[in-house]
Amino acid sequence: MDHAEIGQRIAQARRRRGMSQAVLAGLVGRSESWLSQVERGKRGVDSHVVLTRLTAALRIDIAQGTGEPAAADSTVRPYPNVPEIEQAMISYEGLRVPVSGKDGRRPPSLSHLQEMARSAHRDYQATRYNSTGMALPRLIRATEAASRAAGPATRAVCEIRALVYDIATALLNRIGEPGLAWVAADRAMSAAECSDDPVLAAAGACRLSYVLTSRKNQRQALEVAMAAADALEPAIRSHNPEQLSVYGGLHLAAALAAAADHDHARASSSLRSAREIADRLGTDKNLMRTAFGPVNVKIHAMSVSLHFGDARTACEIGESLDTSSLPDGLVGRRTQLHLDLARAYAMRRQDAAAVNTLLAAERMSPELVRYDNRTRDVLMQLMRREHRPSTPELRPLAVRAGLA
Repeated sequence: MDHAEIGQRIAQARRRRGMSQAVLAGLVGRSESWLSQVERGKRGVDSHVVLTRLTAALRIDIAQGTGEPAAADSTVRPYPNVPEIEQAMISYEGLRVPVSGKDGRRPPSLSHLQEMARSAHRDYQATRYNSTGMALPRLIRATEAASRAAGPATRAVCEIRALVYDIATALLNRIGEPGLAWVAADRAMSAAECSDDPVLAAAGACRLSYVLTSRKNQRQALEVAMAAADALEPAIRSHNPEQLSVYGGLHLAAALAAAADHDHARASSSLRSAREIADRLGTDKNLMRTAFGPVNVKIHAMSVSLHFGDARTACEIGESLDTSSLPDGLVGRRTQLHLDLARAYAMRRQDAAAVNTLLAAERMSPELVRYDNRTRDVLMQLMRREHRPSTPELRPLAVRAGLA
């Protein structure tokens, strides 16, 4: 299929979505004039990454955009621990107990298991993803063994099980395994509901909403977040920081889901609600694993702006944001600010600034830079238009990220 026909397909899909050329161009990190030339058949889409972004923003398959079958995904998974985590999650060792009538192994104590889970969670929030991934298979198996020994409905077991699968959900979603993350999120939700703790269940719904957004189920993600927020709202006490943190976190999840669905009004409304809740909370905390507070609201506002292709607003937020009030362990949140700012610079073709910002992010968290899919996309975009004299450190950075 020639450039003209591909351009016509892209233009038709854009109009069906009700997008302007400026918005769509911003979403894929290109100029409005570039998109205009593509739609008029004056030039082709010479980057598979950009084509993938175009079709994702327009919600069409690559085959629909090009008229050709989509190429098989040949990307090598950069994260090494997925097979072991998956094996632990699909292992049904408990079947041996009903068959044989006993389990010869001594189950772990709940206090020891809880400390193991808390340690894994600290590693995750500090972006020690390799350590988290190595710990999770054993932790999942131990949790299931404890569940069989103590009874799956025991409240303490339910709370630990919810925590363990929440960690698995967060890690798997972060490193680009949304399918397996969804399974973990579903188990975390079941465990949270079993605990009879509405705040824990709402926190599980918050994580599930992020996973659904990653799986491109934005409307379901929005529904999950807002249903949980509506259910939690009547029980909220103005001076209960855990409730406020989860309630605010649900509105942030809803804002990202709405932005991914190109619903500007709903995204703005959810962000506004989150800001009001953060003001009530007063400062940045890390309660119920939400990392919620005024700074996190601004970091999410940057992400929302990037979803809408508004790199200028994202830059304005990121360049003025001070993360010193975040709790010490939240390395991932601090690094995310740099990653989003680098994306914004790349969208504005300020490549030297983007590379310098990615280098700052790498100093904070090399594992997050290596495993974050959107950051890998930014690096590939920068590599395709590399100008070595102005970005001499780009190629070494890409090598360290496993891209070259």
